[in-house]
Amino acid sequence: MKDTERKNMIKREIQNKWSVIPQRDTSIHKQYLVLPAEKWEEFDPFLVMAEDNMKKGAFDHHPHRGIETVSYMIDGVLRHKDNQGNEGELRKGDVQWMTAGKGILHIEEALEDGFAHLLQLWVNLPAEHKMVEPRYQEIFHADAPVRKENGAEIKVISGSSGGVTSQTKNYAPVTMVEVVLQESHSIVQDFHADFNGFIYVIDGAGIFGANKVAGKKNDVLWLTPSVENPSEVKLHATEPLLCVVIAGKPLREPVAAKGPFVMNTEEQIKQAFKDFREGKFGEWPQN
Repeated sequence: MKDTERKNMIKREIQNKWSVIPQRDTSIHKQYLVLPAEKWEEFDPFLVMAEDNMKKGAFDHHPHRGIETVSYMIDGVLRHKDNQGNEGELRKGDVQWMTAGKGILHIEEALEDGFAHLLQLWVNLPAEHKMVEPRYQEIFHADAPVRKENGAEIKVISGSSGGVTSQTKNYAPVTMVEVVLQESHSIVQDFHADFNGFIYVIDGAGIFGANKVAGKKNDVLWLTPSVENPSEVKLHATEPLLCVVIAGKPLREPVAAKGPFVMNTEEQIKQAFKDFREGKFGEWPQN
């Protein structure tokens, strides 16, 4: 980072804090909303984020269009498969970054007699990229670039952190890092100008932002905006801390959403359902 950028760096505060919202509780699927749906303008470019703890059978194969889904594994094993020929398994710390684009069919499920505990974030695609070809990226825990400081490890899933950069490709620019911080240690995470962002505490507790807001397991801490200048947020662990810090450049485009489809107009949503019914998303593999 240039000296002029460091000089003008905005110290982010925590604007809002909430705990996850229970959404579903069955014998095979417990779900909590981290970012509730339909707050499109506030969360832009993010649409929704859920924490899922599930067993096999929670989901069948289903379609998507107009978004990217980002699945971060907290624990367990997640088996994934789509109709573009991609399949595999994710384990603790692994991430799947799937661009649905013009349309994809996929399934994510736990193994037989196993479980999958994960975060899934939906990132909106810019209007000009809504109908791109589907793309699939795996960011394995062992392969992701890591920034190390005293008492801290910051895994860079997307974007950058302190000069360490991920190779993950984005249509909407997104910074996503996993922070493992020992008790009584601190780090600073930097952002480009005009990035909306938040922190989600997976485990432990800490003090966050320039206004020193306390946060604990299952808390969401939404950052104040910083439109014109680069910015940074400070994280300090009061207990051993595991969290994700996620920020992205707002698209500032209209949002029309229904079910698994997110477009810019209601007509585009109707077309998505029509295309799906007519088999234009392709066939689901039979074996």
